[in-house]
Amino acid sequence: MGTRQDAAFEMVLALHRVLRSLRRAGPTGGLQPTQLIVLALLTEAGPSRIGVVADRVPCSQPTATAAVAELQTAGLVRREPDPTDGRAARVAVTEEGFAALRGVAHGEAAVLLERLGALPDEDAERVLTTAPLLRLLADGDRADGDRAGG
Repeated sequence: MGTRQDAAFEMVLALHRVLRSLRRAGPTGGLQPTQLIVLALLTEAGPSRIGVVADRVPCSQPTATAAVAELQTAGLVRREPDPTDGRAARVAVTEEGFAALRGVAHGEAAVLLERLGALPDEDAERVLTTAPLLRLLADGDRADGDRAGG
């Protein structure tokens, strides 16, 4: 790996593999990946319209609508009037939805901790200290959207 571009490419691939393997190994609570993403998005961003959910997931509006309908049937989200447009509705996470998302995240964290236990302590600590930096990188898309008027 010679360049910073190569290293970034390898990092993206590794992050995708880690997340997929944690999701496969951890408990899902019966939730599909898109449903988990929707719950996480609504937990972080707050109540949002379906179009915003679809844009941020990203997925088609029909896919977002189906995911929200299933989550609503399960009692994990609720629809509420949009305070800026009485004709529209927003989707919000319920306490049950927050608890379900938290349960999945705790399960995945337990799998991660188990895997970190197989590494030398110094390496495990280095991996864990990257969390704040990864969070900053993840939040960069929000800053980009804010600058673009989104």
